[in-house]
Amino acid sequence: MKIRKFNESVNTKPIVYIDMDDTICDYTTHYKEMSQLNPEVKYPQSKEGFFLSLEPLEEAIESVNKLREVFDVYILTSPSYKNPLCYTEKRIWIEKHFDLDFCQKLIISPNKNILMGDYLIDDILWDKFKGEQIQFGKSPFENWDKVIKYLIKYAY
Repeated sequence: MKIRKFNESVNTKPIVYIDMDDTICDYTTHYKEMSQLNPEVKYPQSKEGFFLSLEPLEEAIESVNKLREVFDVYILTSPSYKNPLCYTEKRIWIEKHFDLDFCQKLIISPNKNILMGDYLIDDILWDKFKGEQIQFGKSPFENWDKVIKYLIKYAY
């Protein structure tokens, strides 16, 4: 398989977009925990601190950093419109778990179909994304080890 480079004329690295929720951080577990703790709250993700307290998924941080060495990696995440602090909290989460420079590669958009890139790693599929999609958590990409093995072999 040949990597499709949308920036071929500029001679840049292939572009990889990576979702946050349930791809690099554990949104679902935290959502369920908060729902059980506060059943009267209809939207736990609407509460201040929700996104800041998400835990990284196993091997996610190390894997994203490995991809950053060979690809042009961006975080592409959807906002929670019920929580205006989500934008800031996701930005702070990236700095806390990666570094300040990576915050410049944070894209928050409710529509991932409007972007073009070589790859999108996400737990859901987008019907019009212009590039190859890797559905994280589903066969054959059940975990970060399998995603890395797939992508790295095409990077060189």
